[in-house]
Amino acid sequence: MAAAHTVGVDELDLRIIAALSAQPDAPVKQLASALGIPASTCSFRLRSLRSRGVIAGLRVVIEPAALGASVQAMIRVRLANHSKSGVDALFDALVATPGVLQVFHIAGVDDFLLHVAVSDASALRDIVLDHITVHDVVRATETQLVFERREGAGVLPAVAG
Repeated sequence: MAAAHTVGVDELDLRIIAALSAQPDAPVKQLASALGIPASTCSFRLRSLRSRGVIAGLRVVIEPAALGASVQAMIRVRLANHSKSGVDALFDALVATPGVLQVFHIAGVDDFLLHVAVSDASALRDIVLDHITVHDVVRATETQLVFERREGAGVLPAVAG
């Protein structure tokens, strides 16, 4: 638990974060009641966690298949050269590409890893040919279909409730 203290997050903060993660749309009063703390304390702690960047925001999770994007894939991108301007321009272009869910700039054999969701194999091909390989800095791509995706345990340590 020492790592949590180094960023100024204590046991109560972790409990609040865990409760908020379990129910992101819960009102402060409901969170406070579930945690057995005053609503004012919960509200103050939430504001503090947000202002310090510990809680960076809440997101709506959209199921791509429900919007017609039932094919998901990971696309590995390898660059031919690594100029800062070339990498930055590619990164900006990739995140702006329709169907791209996440883009990771990574170290190793490959330079970027994209998680995409599209309607079909043709749309997947189009992302590669029309949005990735058109950039001069790109040397190669490799596409892998995603059969199933599950969320991981995350970074919150287990805390007593």
